[in-house]
Amino acid sequence: MAEASVREQSLSSHLALVACRDGHGNRHLFNELMRTVYMAWFLQQEGYGKEPVGSFKTAEYAVEAALELAHVSDEWVLAEDTVSVFERLLALHDSQLASAPLHKVIHAEKRLRQFLAGTASSPVPENDPADMS
Repeated sequence: MAEASVREQSLSSHLALVACRDGHGNRHLFNELMRTVYMAWFLQQEGYGKEPVGSFKTAEYAVEAALELAHVSDEWVLAEDTVSVFERLLALHDSQLASAPLHKVIHAEKRLRQFLAGTASSPVPENDPADMS
């Protein structure tokens, strides 16, 4: 990928995390975080990363909890104890964008669009498929 595009995507994700961490989030910023988490998941499935599946599930649960809080209190904030998980996943995605060929990133984006157009609640399994042997 073009270096400028990688920087722009990375900056967007990291700024979304800062805003959501500091209580200045909104629906768009939380969607940006989950888009990045899911892109990292899809690219990891292509061989770019080894983050435990539990990290991705923690991110999902954290966003679900934040959305529930926003619904009842209009406060858009991530739980403090989950921020480090997002930091790791964003760092993973940064490294993926720096190392994965463009066709792998495009394929991951296609998978993300398919997931978003479908009815599944998550593309990430509850358990690590490698642990199911």
